[in-house]
Amino acid sequence: MTVVTVNRGGPGYSDVRRFSLARFGGRWLSPVILLLLWELGSRSGLIPERTLAAPSAVIGTLVEMLLSGELPSNLLVSFARVAAGLLIGVVLGLGLGLVAGLSRTGELAVDPLMQIKRTIPALALTPLFIVWFGIGETPKVALIAFGTIFPVYLNLYSGIRSVDLRLLDAAKSFGLSRWEQIWHVVLPSALPSLLVGLRYALSVSILVLVVAEQINASAGLGYLINNARDFMRTDIIVVCLMVYAILGLGADWLVRSIEARALIWRPSIVEQ
Repeated sequence: MTVVTVNRGGPGYSDVRRFSLARFGGRWLSPVILLLLWELGSRSGLIPERTLAAPSAVIGTLVEMLLSGELPSNLLVSFARVAAGLLIGVVLGLGLGLVAGLSRTGELAVDPLMQIKRTIPALALTPLFIVWFGIGETPKVALIAFGTIFPVYLNLYSGIRSVDLRLLDAAKSFGLSRWEQIWHVVLPSALPSLLVGLRYALSVSILVLVVAEQINASAGLGYLINNARDFMRTDIIVVCLMVYAILGLGADWLVRSIEARALIWRPSIVEQ
């Protein structure tokens, strides 16, 4: 009679258990514990409602705002602002990055000004933009655009200047013209850096949006936060902060998806 013994304590067994815990439970454990402590503190009175609403109250408020249409309508306003500012900033950043990266004359003309711009925080220009553009939608969009130009510019410029010279030599040996070299060699090589800059620009746009919507807004997430602050509605404030966070995560996911498709040719050094 043969007895087969299964070694559950073998070298691979503990690794599998550790992997399963990390993948299916470990990453969510600390957030869940934090939420439970938060809820317990609110229900026991240790955390006053005016200081921070309980998670259950926040979820209830979120459902109410969704059903009433208050949150979707204001979210659309905020989304339009960030989309307009981001579009302007990315287009300007692309143009300036191409000019500075592909031409020595363009670099001398553009890069010094962009480096000066880099040292000026976008939010520090809020009072000046209000003087120039008033308190309507224009200063909000302008702040977002100003804040997103440099990440796109710098990463595209760096990507272009970091192209492997051996690739350009190979392109020349095949008889490609200057513009064909740019289209088939330079721009594909700079694409990974550009996508990094785009991810950073999206994060900056959400950050600037939070401040920009404090400028006399009559709609948008910032408007909801200002009203909630006046009435000490911390549940609404937390809901809006959650939406800001979801916008940031969604933007990052979008660029990652584009990166996965556009850079499918790039080898990965990370094992699956």
